[in-house]
Amino acid sequence: MGNVTVSRSEAMAVANSDPGKISEKQALMNETLSSVEPKPRAEERTKRKKICCVCPDTKRLRDECIVEHGEAACSKWIEAHLQCLRMEGFNRF
Repeated sequence: MGNVTVSRSEAMAVANSDPGKISEKQALMNETLSSVEPKPRAEERTKRKKICCVCPDTKRLRDECIVEHGEAACSKWIEAHLQCLRMEGFNRF
């Protein structure tokens, strides 16, 4: 069933009209409301992990190595961190 939208003026017009029409409209509204799924809460929408927060151990080792020895000398740690990210679901790397 499609969504039914009732404006305030339409609701007031129905409320001021025949009582039989009110019950029909209420039944339709109740049926529509019962078929609509609630929107996910903010916590549910943000359950997805952030790339900055996953794999903190390999990230720290990678960063320390790069600062001390330069990026060219740290391919082992860079690859270890990328592999960890892939295991966490970040597949672009």
